[in-house]
Order: sequence, then structure tokens, then C-alpha cells
Amino acid sequence: MTFLAIDIGNTRLKWAMYDAPRPGAALLAHGAEFLEHIERLAEGPWSKLPAPTHMLGCVVAGETARRRVHDQMELMLGWNFEPQWVVPSVHEAGVSNGYEHPLRLGADRWVAMIGARHHILQRGNERPLIVVMVGTAVTVDALDAQGNFLGGLILPGHGIMLRALESGTAGLHVPTGSVTPFPKNTSDALTSGGTYAIAGAVERMYQHLYLHCSMEPACVWPAVRAGRWCPA
Repeated sequence: MTFLAIDIGNTRLKWAMYDAPRPGAALLAHGAEFLEHIERLAEGPWSKLPAPTHMLGCVVAGETARRRVHDQMELMLGWNFEPQWVVPSVHEAGVSNGYEHPLRLGADRWVAMIGARHHILQRGNERPLIVVMVGTAVTVDALDAQGNFLGGLILPGHGIMLRALESGTAGLHVPTGSVTPFPKNTSDALTSGGTYAIAGAVERMYQHLYLHCSMEPACVWPAVRAGRWCPA
């Protein structure tokens, strides 16, 4: 029994195959593909995989991308199983969705919060939790100790910030600088500025959640390609 997990983001499709559809299952293979190259999956990395018996996916890139992935699995590879795609709900797996319109919450954020909460519960008592995902966009979501999703931030990812500066500011170009405490050149200043903007959003949400819950939050981000969770 093998389990295929798929995350179709705004820029890339990330996937991982496990030896069973259960927590703690062994990671067999994983990878990522830019959305414009989805049609390469069946003849490329997926051609070497055993046919999965279970599959769970989330998609934020729209129905067309989801359909293209389904065609790769069904028409090109002939995998015979019923794909399951995540739809946010009001309550699932111990997490309550406090979004103003629960169905409008991104499926990737919903899955990440559920996974992060169970990861924390496996390692100790209930505690508030911040879940950070960094990609084309950055999301910083907060849950209280009882698993209630309180709300979250969405901000531009590092690449979008830099491209916006490049297009709107004369003489600035997407840099290859380093992150330093006191940048002394433009490349380092741009790279550090974007990085600290994201870090500042995480820090501000941490402060809000700490004040709200009167308890120090845990902070994690999903390391999708490694198939694990990491402390932030």
C-alpha cells in the first residue's frame, strides 16, 4: 500500500510518496516540478513510482492545474484509484476553522495547520501554534492551544518583493546578496530587507498569539520536500 501526497502551489507542484497512508510512514520518493512542466511527470519522475493505492492532494493553482495532474495519473500512467482533493471545512481532525468564510481558506494552509497541530501533540502537551509557509506567497497562521484557527497573515514571497522593487524603482535589480545585520551594499540591503520583512511578520504574529493565549507558542513550518516538520 503506497500513498501519494501532492501540493499544487502557485508556482510548483510538490509531491511525496510514502509506503503507507499513515502518520510516520517511510518516505519512498519526493520531488517538485514547475507548473508549466506538469506534463513531464508521467514520462519523468512518476514513471519510476509504483502505482499508489491512496492519494491526497491540495491545490491553490486552480481547476485547470488539478485537471492536468489528474490526466497524468489516469490517462498517461493508468493509475487506477480515486484521487482525493482537500476541501477546507469548518472542523477536521481536531482543528476548528475560524476563517470568516471557511471554504475560502486555502487548502494548503488548512492541511498544514492540521499536520502541524498533530506534530506538536505527538511531542507534548497542547500549546498555541504558528504555522509558516514560504513560497510564492508567505502565510503565517495562528492556532490556540485547543486547535482553533484564529486567523493568519498573507504577504508577498521574497521573489515577488524583489521583482516589485526591480520593476518600480530605477537602478535596482534582483540581487544575489546576503542576509546581514547591517547591509552595506544594495544587493545585501535588498536580500536582507525581504528576509527581515518575512521574519518580522512571523515575529508580530508570535507576539499577538502570546498575548492572546498567555502561553508561549510553538512555531513550525512544513518541510515538504523532506517529508517532515521543522521548528521555525
